[in-house]
Amino acid sequence: MPDVTRKILVVDDDPALCLYLWHALKSPEVSVTTCANGQDASRLLSEQTFDVVLLDIALPDINGLDLLRQFRDSSTKFIIITGDTTSETLMRAVRENAWSYARKPFGPEEIRELVKSALHAKPQPAIEVISAKPEWFELSIPCSLGAADRIQHLMRQIKMDLPDEVRDGVCQAFRELLLNAVEWGGGLDPARRVRVSCLRTRRMLQYRIADPGPGFRFEELAHAAVANAPGDACSHDTVREAQGLRPGGFGILMARATADELLYNEAQNEVVLIKYLD
Repeated sequence: MPDVTRKILVVDDDPALCLYLWHALKSPEVSVTTCANGQDASRLLSEQTFDVVLLDIALPDINGLDLLRQFRDSSTKFIIITGDTTSETLMRAVRENAWSYARKPFGPEEIRELVKSALHAKPQPAIEVISAKPEWFELSIPCSLGAADRIQHLMRQIKMDLPDEVRDGVCQAFRELLLNAVEWGGGLDPARRVRVSCLRTRRMLQYRIADPGPGFRFEELAHAAVANAPGDACSHDTVREAQGLRPGGFGILMARATADELLYNEAQNEVVLIKYLD
């Protein structure tokens, strides 16, 4: 039987949820410990090294985010598990160096995938919170695909009060623009950063993404679907294959189809996506 190589701690005052997560995550390669309050969690984290902690916010003795702050500089990756999806709470979790966020209720596959990605993630610079106001939150993100995936997942957890179709479309368009920024603008260099903001008014949702690159010109984007001739959806695939690029190239085209307005600055290293709200 293989030795246990990974250690997970579940901190939640709901015994049924602790048992559920124990069964969902335990394996020959993983040990799972559970506890029901912040005091016990603090003691365990001081005595042992855990790879991942699944941490509820509404603990009976302390706020889970206060416990997160206490251990934010450790190598442990914290995944917040909660029903609170307000932007204030999510931004505070990011500010305290939470690795990810899972909205209750969640299925076993979702939580297993989150834990798996946390266990295999390489160390990287922290995501920085510049503004955490509900109507205006702003982040500085390392230029890595892992950081982009984490922020995309976070965006999907935030309560937006939008129809599912609109929410999914906006989140997907945001993801494509962010991937362009970290890959093409930042060169997938985690030492460089992309600045992302989300503004919400009564009539508008706005995403703004600024990358550290020199910008681009649309006439030079032969590897992107946006440069294809009308009626030709795939000629950019040939260019991407010749250049050794991953399949894709539909980001800008998808964002244009989703957004009510898509604006670039003069250098085109900063983009604003606007969706008007009824």
